[in-house]
Amino acid sequence: MRKILFCGLNMDTACVELRLEDRTLFSIDCTAVENEVAKSMYRRSELDWLIYNDSLAYADLILNGDSELYLKAVTEKIPRD
Repeated sequence: MRKILFCGLNMDTACVELRLEDRTLFSIDCTAVENEVAKSMYRRSELDWLIYNDSLAYADLILNGDSELYLKAVTEKIPRD
């Protein structure tokens, strides 16, 4: 298991970047992920929250998790009366 030294959003490229101890750099294109995974504004909102508030959880979700299952679990549409 390689140790993560840094994980954060690069605002210039709109990518979440992970730098590992062996100098490997992973870059996740957030726009491309949203275009593939988030088909509604509610799902995009959930991903955006993760990107800005918990970049490491976002990276883990995209690289190791089932993002579709996660988004179904956390996204709630509330109909307006």
